[in-house]
Order: sequence, then C-alpha cells, then structure tokens
Amino acid sequence: MTATDPAGRPSGKPTADPADASRNRRSLTHRVRYALRHPKRVPAHARRVARDTWLRLKHRDHIAYYRAVMAADTARSPEAAVGHNPSVEKWERVGRMQFDYLLRHGLEPRHRMLEIGCGNLRAGRLFIDHLDAGNYYGIDISPAILLEAQRTLVRQGLQAKLPHLTLVADLTFEFLPEAHFDVVHAHSVFSHSPAHVIEQCFAHVGRVLAPGGFFDFTYGRTEGEEHQVLHEDFYYRTDTLVELAARYGLTARFMDDWEELPHRQSKIRLSRPQGTGDRPGPDVGGTP
Repeated sequence: MTATDPAGRPSGKPTADPADASRNRRSLTHRVRYALRHPKRVPAHARRVARDTWLRLKHRDHIAYYRAVMAADTARSPEAAVGHNPSVEKWERVGRMQFDYLLRHGLEPRHRMLEIGCGNLRAGRLFIDHLDAGNYYGIDISPAILLEAQRTLVRQGLQAKLPHLTLVADLTFEFLPEAHFDVVHAHSVFSHSPAHVIEQCFAHVGRVLAPGGFFDFTYGRTEGEEHQVLHEDFYYRTDTLVELAARYGLTARFMDDWEELPHRQSKIRLSRPQGTGDRPGPDVGGTP
C-alpha cells in the first residue's frame, strides 16, 4: 500500500498505516472483525453509539451536535477530547509532531497563523511560543474546549504572546481580514466534518490567505467508498477534496512527507496561484 498524489495515484511512499486507506469502518464486516479483535473496547463503543443517537436526535445541525460532543469529552478529559488521546503524554507528542512539521516547512516567528479547530492548544501552545506576539489566531466551535485553551495559556505562561482565541459557528472567516495569514492550519478537523462544512471552508479560506501562504489540513483518507462512522468520523477520497478545492481556485498538493509520520490521517496543502510580485510564503510547493 502506498501514498497517493493529488489525483489519487500511487506516489511510491508508504502510508502511516497501510491498512487504513482501504477500510470501510462503517461496514458490518469491519465492525464484527474489530469487535472480535478488541472485545474490551466494545462497551466503550456501545456508549459512544448511544451518545451519538441521543445527540443527533437532540441537535439537528452539525455545529450544535459537535459542540455537545466536545462538551461531554472535555468534561471527561481535556486531553482525551482533542484527538481521543487518553494521556497527557500522547497529547503532547501529537502537538509536537504538528509543530515540528510546520517548522521544517519554514514557519517563522514573523508569520501570521490561523489555526482552525485549535482545541485546548495541543499544538497551539507551541505555535504561540514560536510566533511573534499577536501572530497566532485560534478558532474553535466549542466553548468548553476554548476555556481549556485559556487554562493551557496560563499553565504555559504564554499570556504575553497575546494570542487570539475566538469562538465560531461556521468557517466563513468573515470577521478576519483579507490576505492576512501566511499559514492556515487544521489538524483533525475535517476528519470530523461533513462535506458541506469542508466546502464552506474552501469557499472562504482563499480570501484570508496572504500571497504565498498555504492552508494545511489533515483528513481521514479512504481509497474506497467515502463513509462516516456515527456522526463524528468522516473518511474522504483524496481526489474528492482536490477537486473541491479546485472549484474555489485553490491548488492542492498531497503531502507525502506527512505520510512518513506516525499518524493515521493524511495531509493536503492548499494554496492560491501566486501573482507577480507576491512575497514568498513559508514553503508553498517546496520540500524540506
């Protein structure tokens, strides 16, 4: 099993988990096999199914639904609420992996960064510390997790960096200035987003990207049928997202070097076509 290029063709590099890309996690066959392999996880999954059923009946739109999911997860454990990691150590390790990756791709203190789905600053705490004061903007749909983000700032002693943390109800970015951000980043956001939320983001993110800037996002990748598990986890084909981005004038690049890291999601980088005289961004199209 190999990674694919933006058109979905093999690129020659291994994925982080070779079996993941071909699975349909919604199928009965997969669920039975998973239960037989991991019988101790069945009760937790059953509780998740029950919660999903109740919340979908109570909240008809995705934003309200996922806010309720995050409120429940955050009350149990702020670290587990971000990425379903049960330990602080895993929370810190995944945040460091995101930070180190963008650092290798040219993220400098002078750059202005927007993090979509900043959560409780798993990676944001490192970005805030690295960037010049006022250059980090974090947005999230969950009030509960943004309160935890404030607590992370205090624990890390980052108040003087003056990060911006904002609650949002959509991904139109209407309150943000045009052509402002050198880097837009969304880790483990689209893996929990239905297609219309992703399309809304693609339709508007180009407006806030600075010339030469880029938008990195991870997603649950499938090479088979696109599907979702409950209303929380979504799996998309690479070419679906590439074609959707092109509809809004964005160029896509499948990030092969991300596939070499220990993470189950894949990554795509979007950018706007550069015009004459545009200042260079951190690393659009380059290989570190």
